[in-house]
Formats: sequence, C-alpha cells, structure tokens
Amino acid sequence: MSNRLGALADPARLEILGILAGGGRCVCDLRAEMTIAANLLSYHLRVLREAGLVTAIRRGRWIDYRLAPAGFGALWCELSEAGIPLPGEEITEAMCGRPCELDEVRP
Repeated sequence: MSNRLGALADPARLEILGILAGGGRCVCDLRAEMTIAANLLSYHLRVLREAGLVTAIRRGRWIDYRLAPAGFGALWCELSEAGIPLPGEEITEAMCGRPCELDEVRP
C-alpha cells in the first residue's frame, strides 16, 4: 500500500492522474498538457506504473498511458482494511471515541 500512497503524494503525479481520468493519453499529449520537463514526466509516469496506478502500451515510438482500475481497486481495499474511511462512507466516531456531531456549527 505504501508505494501506491507514495505515488499519490506528489502534485505532478496527481496532475497526471487528473489528466488521465479524462481518458488515455499518448505521452506526447501529456507533455503538451503539463509544464514539466520530459525527463521528469518520464520519472513520474514510471512511479505511477510501478505503483500499478497506470498502464502503458507502446504504439510505434509512442507510449499510451491509461488509469489502471485494478490498481485503484487494490488501493481502496487496502485503505478499507486499514480502517480508513473512504469517500462516501459515513464517519460515526470522532478521534476521541465519542460520536461525531456532524451538524454542529463550528466558529
């Protein structure tokens, strides 16, 4: 799990994932959409591939990248097993162990 979370810990990698959320892209398209040096883009894509969050398919001299649903599914499972609430799950207890007062207005 830690390498998947680590892969998500960089703003450039989050930007790449955000772009790929709109559909697969050729590396040349990613380069055009991001203000990052080509070598850094390659590095960040390698980190995401090794974490299992993106897939790469060679097409001639270009490489197409896509999100890897199985990698995100595995991450969600690992987070859930660790007791971390996921988006959409209701949090029913505060850190102090008492029920949360979700409707409470805070100053």
